[in-house]
Amino acid sequence: MHLTIFPQKAAEREELKKFFDEYGHDGCFVLYDLNKDEYIKYNSKRCKEQFTPASTFKIFNSLVGLETGAVKDENEIIKWDSVKRSYESWNQDLDLKRAFKYSAVWFYQELARRIGYDRMKYYVTENHYGNEDIDGGIDKFWLQGDIKISPDEQIEFLKKLYLNEVKFSQRTIDIVKRIMIYDQNENYILRAKTGWAIRVEDQVGWFVGYVEAHNNTYFFAANVKSDEPEDGFISRINITYNILRFLNIIK
Repeated sequence: MHLTIFPQKAAEREELKKFFDEYGHDGCFVLYDLNKDEYIKYNSKRCKEQFTPASTFKIFNSLVGLETGAVKDENEIIKWDSVKRSYESWNQDLDLKRAFKYSAVWFYQELARRIGYDRMKYYVTENHYGNEDIDGGIDKFWLQGDIKISPDEQIEFLKKLYLNEVKFSQRTIDIVKRIMIYDQNENYILRAKTGWAIRVEDQVGWFVGYVEAHNNTYFFAANVKSDEPEDGFISRINITYNILRFLNIIK
């Protein structure tokens, strides 16, 4: 199994705890400054632990889906199966860009089934995604199966994506970067994905991505544990934005 070797230039920032305390949650945060080649971490021990990726895997699933032709581009429609689900935005025909935005589980389950186990396994292994274990069902291994990834590993994957070092075509990479845009203004572009591991015993919320600002790129991964997910996993985004503002990365 591939083991990622992380540089030693990491500063533990205990003062970031206050942003988690504000919402009453345990968690961790890691940020990588590309220009400085430096990491900032809160709760670095947890940053090394592997967790279910949940919907953050939609970044990788999108890459594989495009690369294999399971979906031809971000505009191809996959027909809704007419099963009513809890989020109204899911209950319609969707293309890749809207499915990513709405985090539509059914769409990505269908995409994974089209990709199939062998092709998914190939790309997960080639790109050393997390622990590389996709057992547990082709349409649910990232939701409740065996694949796990740490906040540190999320950062390494995002760095490779940004630097065009993942093993996918440039066309595929460019499309995924476009659909990842979460927030932008005249000062920054923030590309990101949320995740909520609701189907496992120890529920975990994610917010991972990167910010292009100040002629630099900052990669982040926030990981939140909550006994009250409805509350806790809304706060994962607020915690991240508050930390990015505190570090003067966004305004």
